[in-house]
Amino acid sequence: MIKVLFDLKKEYYFNSLYPLYRELAKDPNYDLWINIGKDQKRFLGIFLISEKSRIAARLEQEGYKLTDDTSGFDLVVCGDALKNPEKYGDVVRVHLDHGVGIKTLRIRNIVRQQDFRYNVFLEGQYWFDYIKSLNWEDKADFHITGIPKLDPFFWNGFYDNAALKKQMHLHPEKKTVLFAPSYRPSCITYIKERVVELIPKYNLIIKLHPYSWAGKYAPHSQHRFYEKLAAKHDELFLIPKDDYDIYPYLNLADTLISDTSSVINEFLVLGKHGIIYVLPNDNLTHSDGMPILSIDPKEWLVGAFPHMHKPDDLFNAVEQALNPTDEMKAKLEEYRNYFFTGLDGKASVRVKEKIDELMGH
Repeated sequence: MIKVLFDLKKEYYFNSLYPLYRELAKDPNYDLWINIGKDQKRFLGIFLISEKSRIAARLEQEGYKLTDDTSGFDLVVCGDALKNPEKYGDVVRVHLDHGVGIKTLRIRNIVRQQDFRYNVFLEGQYWFDYIKSLNWEDKADFHITGIPKLDPFFWNGFYDNAALKKQMHLHPEKKTVLFAPSYRPSCITYIKERVVELIPKYNLIIKLHPYSWAGKYAPHSQHRFYEKLAAKHDELFLIPKDDYDIYPYLNLADTLISDTSSVINEFLVLGKHGIIYVLPNDNLTHSDGMPILSIDPKEWLVGAFPHMHKPDDLFNAVEQALNPTDEMKAKLEEYRNYFFTGLDGKASVRVKEKIDELMGH
């Protein structure tokens, strides 16, 4: 029996882990457990409150086995580099990133743990080429298999757009725009209430980053602003804070507005044209000088996704994204094929095959 620990540092990482969990669960040779992190939120601007008990209650109700142990496992699967990796012991480490965007943190965190080696599963050629450009291809064992997180997009009937539209009371004939800004840096600062200008021509959904609700890494003002705005506009649907899964809404939306978030690339997966708000903060870097983003946002998906530089660009950008030219469609396919491999709903199968090999199973 191979004992496996899924390290759920944040609740919203569950998306990245679930497809592989589902695949491993079919094999009786794997004994699966989940370890939940604190996933803290800030209360009264001062106190950090753990969400662990709430998350645990939900997962236990859904039939998952939970543990507080981190040692004694043969394999650990994580959605980010492990915190205090020494606690997990001599174990095979499988890294399935929780975001497939252009933020360099995903690889930086792994490389910084020089004494711990990971098996890193990548969504496509782009990220491996970027890693090679840094001469880091030997810092971990990289596998270009496609990433399990994207699998549900290709599972027949997994998402029901008609039912979701009905549930949210969206107009069945209108195109749907999803506004999904990151938490920091964020285009919230610039777009603010201007997003409601899209009403009444379009259905408007707003999905905030989990950190925009929690108050630990971003101010509570982010969610409070849009809660007040939603209260004023019946046609604006603000996704509730406990609904961390953006994938049903990405699948439903006709176009997307975001900034540096990985949802941009996740929308690209679907073959739909999103909109990138190019923030004015150029040359963002980590404390060690490494760029925060692997691509200059001005160049990101240029020619396929319209770019906004100011709030006044909003309506025109939406119109352009919803009515792409043949050149935009061709460019989208070019990017899609470079950024991603194996968009067939079977990345979790390929990852399991590699895990079987690693575990001698």
